[in-house]
Amino acid sequence: MAESRLHDGYLPGRHQIDAYGNGGFRFADMSHRGSILVLPSGIRAWEATQPADITLRSLEPVLAEAAAIELLLVGVGKDLVRLSPGVVERLRGSGLRIEAMQTGAAARTLNVLLNENRRVAAALIAVE
Repeated sequence: MAESRLHDGYLPGRHQIDAYGNGGFRFADMSHRGSILVLPSGIRAWEATQPADITLRSLEPVLAEAAAIELLLVGVGKDLVRLSPGVVERLRGSGLRIEAMQTGAAARTLNVLLNENRRVAAALIAVE
């Protein structure tokens, strides 16, 4: 399997998550070390490494595509934590529904919803 081929940190297209753990993700016959944003336009590298990194600034790519997203799954890592109320309020104000959960649960839920052709996106913090 090729190490990440995210050109400029971006792979266009809709892709399911084949595996997660060991600090990264596998998808589209490649692996990527680090966190990712799974958007309608494609998958991009995401600098977040812990829940405190989930800010409006870090989620700007999500907000840019909000019109094409119905539900945003947020994988907050290994342990479930609440998102900042300000972040949640701004995302909801953009018309998004937000579900925060452990990264593994978010990746599995994303795959199910992609199979159903739902308008879903995900912000997934990598876990070991």
